[in-house]
Amino acid sequence: MTDVSPVRAVVFDMDGLLIDSESLAMESLVSAGAELGYEMPLEFCRTMIGVPADRCRTLAAAAYGRGFPLEEYFDLHEVHLRQLVDGGRLTTKPGAVELLDALEANNVPKAIATSSSRDRADHHLQLAGIADRFDVVVTRQDVSKGKPNPEPYLKAMGALGGDVETTLALEDSTNGLRAAVAAGLRCILIPDLVQPTEESRRLAHRLYPDLHQVIEYIDTANAKSTAASA
Repeated sequence: MTDVSPVRAVVFDMDGLLIDSESLAMESLVSAGAELGYEMPLEFCRTMIGVPADRCRTLAAAAYGRGFPLEEYFDLHEVHLRQLVDGGRLTTKPGAVELLDALEANNVPKAIATSSSRDRADHHLQLAGIADRFDVVVTRQDVSKGKPNPEPYLKAMGALGGDVETTLALEDSTNGLRAAVAAGLRCILIPDLVQPTEESRRLAHRLYPDLHQVIEYIDTANAKSTAASA
């Protein structure tokens, strides 16, 4: 695909990309550990960004050993996170609403492919005020394999009736970027809490500071495509 490939469908990641939830998740991972008497360094917690829940459990078990109260810890994390979210601290990321407005104005279908559970995704999208703005929401419970496997992106793209040439993926994490690229999609990376690695810079189709630049990218790609076919 080239820069003249039009954008006819968009698949979004959710946490850290559409909604500013990753910082709250990091806070709740730390506080849940403290309640159980464990120190959870932010450096370790950030290894779980963009990672499905089952893989997060594997990471925690490997880091803290067999005696670590795995299920109790992640249950507490959900409780702490819900308290932070319900306390009014969840917001959309810069440019998110404007991008959704632009896509709707041009009748571009939209999907979410997230590593979060259905319950968390629905709750967070409702609180952020954007739950009704997507044609499809694919969660961890809707696929057999989560990111970095391409299945979430393939399922979301298929549900939109999209194809790899004209579907754009948007991600904030390296793990999600790997999934989108493995699905054959061009993926724009908008980093959140974790700075881009050499790998992510190599894999990303574009690297932008926020979602405002995506609006311009789509407008330019579609204009170039129209001009090329004229």
